[in-house]
Amino acid sequence: MQATTAASRAVRAAGRWSTSPVGTVRRVDTAQPEIVLTYDDGPDPVGTPAVLRALADFGATATFFVLVKRVRRHPSLLDEILAAGHEVALHGFDHTRLTRLGPEEAGRRTRDARAELEQRTGRPVTWFRAPYGALLPRHWVEIRRAGLTPVAWGPTVGDWRELPEPVLAEDGLRQAGPGEIVLCHDGFAGEADGGEPGRAPTFDRGRLAALLLSGLRDRGLAGRALGVVARHGRVRRWAWFKR
Repeated sequence: MQATTAASRAVRAAGRWSTSPVGTVRRVDTAQPEIVLTYDDGPDPVGTPAVLRALADFGATATFFVLVKRVRRHPSLLDEILAAGHEVALHGFDHTRLTRLGPEEAGRRTRDARAELEQRTGRPVTWFRAPYGALLPRHWVEIRRAGLTPVAWGPTVGDWRELPEPVLAEDGLRQAGPGEIVLCHDGFAGEADGGEPGRAPTFDRGRLAALLLSGLRDRGLAGRALGVVARHGRVRRWAWFKR
């Protein structure tokens, strides 16, 4: 059994190394007791302020992957994210699944969205997370040509589901460890945002954030933005392709 496990780890490591040239950021190797917190689909007039309060209460920072279409509707929330010391990254113009578009169109939309977000923030935007994590190899190439680094995730609270906050938080904590990238959402992107049909969950995103942060603290982990952890760690990339 031990030999089989060691062989499996070796195969996984070889696969990660061989696909690093076309890699998406999957984690950060770090000696610090820090975990990467990321929030998608905002800004949202209810969820974002609640999440920001929880982050402030725990002295944590996060990377917010925003939708430019929503930034246009709620520009003051983008200002609040920046003023609180968090990192802003791009999730897309809207929540359209890029793999439903031709690679060139996906690249053009992403370049335009990046330019608008940089103009609004006055800061460089380097990280990109595709809606639904959907990227194929040619789309990945266009994202890189747009000057962006694709980012995926590891643990997730699965907060697109209508479940009690403690259950969702426990899901996020199950695989939590230094350098892991945790996927959370401060909003819900539905059809109005270019997303797929679905009903927005009604749980309290601020309470979920507080429960997650409390659990991380109990494990000796501090929540930090991706750029913060990457500065003193080693960003690890390997292939992430899904339709």
